[in-house]
Amino acid sequence: MAERILMNEYRTLSKEKWVNIELKEDDIFSWDLALFVLNKDSLYYDGYLKATMTFPKNYPYSPPKFRFLVPLYHPNIYPNGDLCISILHPPGDDEMSGELASERWSPAQRVESVLISILSLLDDAEVSSPANVDAAVMLRKNPTEYRAIVKSNVEESRKLAPAGFTMPVDDDEPVMREVEKDDDDFWVESDVDSFGGSDSDSDLDMDQLSGSDADDDDDDDDSEDSCEQQQKA
Repeated sequence: MAERILMNEYRTLSKEKWVNIELKEDDIFSWDLALFVLNKDSLYYDGYLKATMTFPKNYPYSPPKFRFLVPLYHPNIYPNGDLCISILHPPGDDEMSGELASERWSPAQRVESVLISILSLLDDAEVSSPANVDAAVMLRKNPTEYRAIVKSNVEESRKLAPAGFTMPVDDDEPVMREVEKDDDDFWVESDVDSFGGSDSDSDLDMDQLSGSDADDDDDDDDSEDSCEQQQKA
């Protein structure tokens, strides 16, 4: 079942302008991809955000793994490219600070919902549980320098684009739509051919930057521990 679901999702996403996907050695469980932010106001616009995505054999009951292959200075991205994002963690361990079970992975999620959540996270960082504490502090205290580093990352990322590749110029960003049925049996009970649709059911609420400078040090220590726990989950 996992192979059919992933093939259907792969075929559908291959038609989208905001993502470029290739299978590693024709393995449907291992994807090489690049994400493109289509919003011209984004710091990440015009970047070739190369990444890998691997899927477990019991997908969609367990979440995929995602890693950026380009250096991105961001509060929620580890230096090795791994993400600190709830949607990629299975349900459980709800004692972790600031994380709700409803924000975690469920079998009703799709690859599209994961990728759109990642794109949303780039410009709407969750600084309460950073993977990169230095980036979180700089974003709060020195946003001008933070933006300069990000722009440098984006410029470097374009060098990874294959020869002859043309960056998408569509102004329309991917829009997520609700999946009508949201329970653990969604994938089993539905016709697998219907999974190729572009509707998705994940909308992560990203906290706005808040808190005073006086609280930064204490917040950063607590947040770093929380995100380290998430990486081990």
